[in-house]
Amino acid sequence: MEAARAATAFFSIYRAQLAVGFALFAATLLGSLAAAAYILVKMPPDYLQSPENVPFWPGRPAWQRTMARVGKNLLGVVLVATGIVLSLPGVPGQGILTVLIGVMLLDFPGKRRVERRIIGYPRVLSSVNRLRARFGRAPLEVGAPSGVPS
Repeated sequence: MEAARAATAFFSIYRAQLAVGFALFAATLLGSLAAAAYILVKMPPDYLQSPENVPFWPGRPAWQRTMARVGKNLLGVVLVATGIVLSLPGVPGQGILTVLIGVMLLDFPGKRRVERRIIGYPRVLSSVNRLRARFGRAPLEVGAPSGVPS
Protein backbone atom coordinates (compact mmCIF):
# COMPACT_ATOMS: atom_id res chain seq x y z
CA MET A 1 0.00 0.00 0.00
CA GLU A 2 2.91 2.32 0.78
CA ALA A 3 4.36 1.73 -2.69
CA ALA A 4 1.10 2.80 -4.31
CA ARG A 5 1.08 6.05 -2.32
CA ALA A 6 4.71 6.70 -3.22
CA ALA A 7 3.96 6.11 -6.92
CA THR A 8 0.94 8.41 -6.80
CA ALA A 9 2.99 11.11 -5.07
CA PHE A 10 5.77 10.71 -7.65
CA PHE A 11 3.36 11.08 -10.57
CA SER A 12 1.66 14.11 -9.05
CA ILE A 13 4.98 15.85 -8.34
CA TYR A 14 6.59 15.10 -11.71
CA ARG A 15 3.48 15.30 -13.92
CA ALA A 16 4.89 18.04 -16.20
CA GLN A 17 8.26 16.33 -16.65
CA LEU A 18 6.61 12.99 -17.40
CA ALA A 19 4.34 14.65 -19.97
CA VAL A 20 7.34 16.27 -21.69
CA GLY A 21 9.20 12.94 -21.66
CA PHE A 22 6.24 11.13 -23.19
CA ALA A 23 5.81 13.87 -25.82
CA LEU A 24 9.50 13.58 -26.76
CA PHE A 25 9.19 9.81 -26.96
CA ALA A 26 6.13 10.04 -29.21
CA ALA A 27 7.72 12.71 -31.42
CA THR A 28 10.94 10.75 -31.90
CA LEU A 29 9.01 7.54 -32.51
CA LEU A 30 6.86 9.11 -35.20
CA GLY A 31 9.82 11.01 -36.69
CA SER A 32 11.97 7.88 -36.90
CA LEU A 33 9.16 5.84 -38.43
CA ALA A 34 8.39 8.57 -40.96
CA ALA A 35 12.06 8.95 -41.93
CA ALA A 36 12.54 5.19 -42.31
CA ALA A 37 9.35 4.88 -44.38
CA TYR A 38 10.36 7.82 -46.59
CA ILE A 39 13.79 6.32 -47.26
CA LEU A 40 12.39 2.85 -47.99
CA VAL A 41 9.71 4.20 -50.34
CA LYS A 42 12.07 6.53 -52.23
CA MET A 43 14.76 3.87 -52.61
CA PRO A 44 14.98 2.65 -56.24
CA PRO A 45 13.89 -0.99 -56.67
CA ASP A 46 17.37 -1.99 -57.86
CA TYR A 47 19.24 -0.13 -55.08
CA LEU A 48 20.47 -3.37 -53.53
CA GLN A 49 21.50 -4.71 -56.94
CA SER A 50 23.71 -1.76 -57.84
CA PRO A 51 27.42 -1.80 -56.98
CA GLU A 52 28.59 0.03 -53.88
CA ASN A 53 31.00 2.31 -55.67
CA VAL A 54 28.51 4.23 -57.82
CA PRO A 55 29.53 7.88 -58.20
CA PHE A 56 27.95 10.17 -55.63
CA TRP A 57 26.25 13.22 -57.16
CA PRO A 58 27.46 12.66 -60.73
CA GLY A 59 27.77 15.72 -62.95
CA ARG A 60 28.86 18.00 -60.09
CA PRO A 61 32.35 19.40 -59.60
CA ALA A 62 34.68 17.20 -57.56
CA TRP A 63 34.82 19.64 -54.64
CA GLN A 64 30.99 19.63 -54.33
CA ARG A 65 30.86 15.83 -54.44
CA THR A 66 33.59 15.62 -51.79
CA MET A 67 31.92 18.16 -49.49
CA ALA A 68 28.52 16.46 -49.90
CA ARG A 69 30.00 13.04 -49.17
CA VAL A 70 31.78 14.37 -46.06
CA GLY A 71 28.54 16.02 -44.90
CA LYS A 72 26.53 12.85 -45.53
CA ASN A 73 29.00 10.76 -43.55
CA LEU A 74 29.09 13.28 -40.69
CA LEU A 75 25.29 13.21 -40.53
CA GLY A 76 25.46 9.40 -40.52
CA VAL A 77 27.92 9.40 -37.61
CA VAL A 78 25.75 11.87 -35.68
CA LEU A 79 22.65 9.73 -36.26
CA VAL A 80 24.44 6.52 -35.22
CA ALA A 81 25.74 8.20 -32.04
CA THR A 82 22.30 9.69 -31.31
CA GLY A 83 20.68 6.30 -31.90
CA ILE A 84 23.06 4.65 -29.47
CA VAL A 85 22.17 7.24 -26.81
CA LEU A 86 18.45 6.81 -27.58
CA SER A 87 18.86 3.05 -27.11
CA LEU A 88 19.89 3.50 -23.49
CA PRO A 89 17.26 2.70 -20.87
CA GLY A 90 15.37 5.75 -19.66
CA VAL A 91 16.12 7.86 -22.75
CA PRO A 92 13.01 8.47 -24.87
CA GLY A 93 13.24 7.71 -28.57
CA GLN A 94 13.71 5.05 -31.19
CA GLY A 95 17.40 4.27 -31.09
CA ILE A 96 17.50 1.27 -33.43
CA LEU A 97 15.74 3.07 -36.30
CA THR A 98 18.01 6.08 -35.84
CA VAL A 99 21.09 3.86 -35.95
CA LEU A 100 19.83 2.13 -39.13
CA ILE A 101 19.18 5.45 -40.88
CA GLY A 102 22.66 6.60 -39.87
CA VAL A 103 24.25 3.40 -41.20
CA MET A 104 22.48 3.90 -44.54
CA LEU A 105 24.13 7.32 -44.82
CA LEU A 106 27.64 6.08 -43.99
CA ASP A 107 30.15 4.90 -46.59
CA PHE A 108 32.08 1.80 -45.57
CA PRO A 109 33.24 -1.32 -47.42
CA GLY A 110 30.62 -4.07 -47.45
CA LYS A 111 27.71 -1.77 -46.57
CA ARG A 112 25.54 -2.96 -49.47
CA ARG A 113 26.07 -6.59 -48.43
CA VAL A 114 24.99 -5.74 -44.86
CA GLU A 115 21.92 -3.90 -46.18
CA ARG A 116 21.05 -6.84 -48.45
CA ARG A 117 21.34 -9.23 -45.53
CA ILE A 118 19.12 -7.14 -43.23
CA ILE A 119 16.44 -6.42 -45.82
CA GLY A 120 16.71 -9.96 -47.20
CA TYR A 121 15.07 -11.52 -44.14
CA PRO A 122 11.64 -12.70 -45.36
CA ARG A 123 9.63 -10.82 -42.72
CA VAL A 124 11.59 -7.59 -43.22
CA LEU A 125 11.39 -7.82 -47.02
CA SER A 126 7.65 -8.51 -47.01
CA SER A 127 7.04 -5.55 -44.67
CA VAL A 128 9.19 -3.25 -46.79
CA ASN A 129 7.53 -4.36 -50.02
CA ARG A 130 4.03 -3.96 -48.51
CA LEU A 131 4.95 -0.41 -47.53
CA ARG A 132 6.32 0.29 -51.01
CA ALA A 133 3.19 -1.17 -52.64
CA ARG A 134 1.00 1.08 -50.50
CA PHE A 135 2.75 4.07 -52.12
CA GLY A 136 2.69 2.59 -55.63
CA ARG A 137 6.38 1.62 -55.74
CA ALA A 138 7.86 -1.56 -57.23
CA PRO A 139 9.17 -4.17 -54.75
CA LEU A 140 12.85 -4.15 -53.84
CA GLU A 141 15.04 -6.60 -55.72
CA VAL A 142 17.15 -8.40 -53.12
CA GLY A 143 20.05 -10.75 -53.68
CA ALA A 144 23.59 -10.52 -54.89
CA PRO A 145 23.95 -8.69 -58.19
CA SER A 146 25.04 -10.84 -61.11
CA GLY A 147 28.76 -11.52 -61.13
CA VAL A 148 29.31 -10.35 -57.54
CA PRO A 149 29.69 -12.88 -54.72
CA SER A 150 27.36 -12.35 -51.78
